[in-house]
Amino acid sequence: MTTSDDSLPEPGDMTYEAARDELVDVVRRLESGGADLEESLRLWERGEALAARCQEVLDGALRRLDEGARAD
Repeated sequence: MTTSDDSLPEPGDMTYEAARDELVDVVRRLESGGADLEESLRLWERGEALAARCQEVLDGALRRLDEGARAD
């Protein structure tokens, strides 16, 4: 993630797996402590967006499972 934010896909356009994998990388980079404040804030914001995308996909899957269970 050393490129500008313009070159990164929008989290809303990402699959769960892609968002999760990037989120893992963001967390690893934040935990390493090597980023300056500006980079840390950028990573944090990206991580929040990625986590929200993951949650959105999981919530949708849960709704589909609930709907399927009610159809039985």
